[in-house]
Amino acid sequence: MASSSETTVEKPATSVPTRRLYYGSCHCQATRYAVFLTLPPAVLKANAEPSETIRIYKCNCSTCLKMSFFHVRLMNASEDFFLLSPLDPKTGLSDYMCFDKDVHWYFCKTCGVRCFAHEGDGEVREEVVPGLKQEAEGTATRYWAPKREGWVEDRGKCYFSLNASSLEPDQEGLSWKEWTEKKWILYLDGRNWTDNESYGEPLDGAMY
Repeated sequence: MASSSETTVEKPATSVPTRRLYYGSCHCQATRYAVFLTLPPAVLKANAEPSETIRIYKCNCSTCLKMSFFHVRLMNASEDFFLLSPLDPKTGLSDYMCFDKDVHWYFCKTCGVRCFAHEGDGEVREEVVPGLKQEAEGTATRYWAPKREGWVEDRGKCYFSLNASSLEPDQEGLSWKEWTEKKWILYLDGRNWTDNESYGEPLDGAMY
């Protein structure tokens, strides 16, 4: 098994990453968000820089496995994620923090679905988001996002991960079948704290 520092899978020349707006929610719709995903991933490797590429992975650690958390790490979470409801996850969502208690594994108070995890500061903004479904073109939208100022993704300071299973199905350009067949999903060995990785098969205890 190759280490994360060695494995890189090049994308075909015909695959041009495209940034597109998608929508997601919890089951009861109390949590609603919009997110820009840049697909396909430009680079496939575990330690890719956040600004280089979107990263899609499943981890076999006890936290991710028990939550069935399907990670999508955005290229710039402070610019790519828009929480439309609630406007304050700290009061509008339930929270679970484990181990070092640095990451908020937020979940809906009603249906229990986890849409995202976050570490660091957040802020409410009111501005026009190009492409966002709004009542009128050019209307400003009020939303919550990871704080723009000082956002540099670094575990222990700033961290954001979207749960892909909370994305709405049947959106154009969004296919988990494609993600699997084209081996865009990275499987990480957080369970054993090794740097092993796989793009084809889940590692020890991980789910497809």
